[in-house]
Amino acid sequence: MSGYQLKTTKGYEFFEAASALQKSIRRNEEDVALFFAVELYESGYDEYVWKRLRIISSEDIGLAEPFMPSTIQALYQSYVDQKKKKDEKNRPERLFLIHAVLLLCRAKKSRLVDWTLIHCWNTHADRELPIPDYAYDKHNAKGRSMKRGIRHFYEEGTILMNHAEQPREAERKNQALNSSQKQSSTAALFLENSST
Repeated sequence: MSGYQLKTTKGYEFFEAASALQKSIRRNEEDVALFFAVELYESGYDEYVWKRLRIISSEDIGLAEPFMPSTIQALYQSYVDQKKKKDEKNRPERLFLIHAVLLLCRAKKSRLVDWTLIHCWNTHADRELPIPDYAYDKHNAKGRSMKRGIRHFYEEGTILMNHAEQPREAERKNQALNSSQKQSSTAALFLENSST
């Protein structure tokens, strides 16, 4: 039986209904999105709906609202927890589904994540990149062979772009460097003494 023979309670083809759900969320068409979310839910496809909502949170929202995937996951977990209580009369777990659909409809949208995924995977087999020089440090053999130690790591290996410096961060960095150098000197001295 092919997937396109699956039907919803009202007779919609399953994948057409699923497509209507996602496309209406993309267009902020709440009423359409809510209708098809409920239709799929009432047809026994609740887990599929949640799978699509989690995908939408990255595919169609993405970096425009970067915490949306974790929010949708939290709503899904609340849904699962509530459903286990088997309140067949009120079915309060539906609240979390509606909440998720409304959030996704009203969210700022960006397809950057999906466009980037498509490009990266489509081109990966034909691309080669050299290991950048900044990757060689005390954590790998080549970096150690280049005599790149603790100070190099602190000065070069921990460089952050788009850095949002926090209070006392520079002070803590200096403290960490000093204590690391001291610990390294102590370890070297220990090894030297134990080998004699």
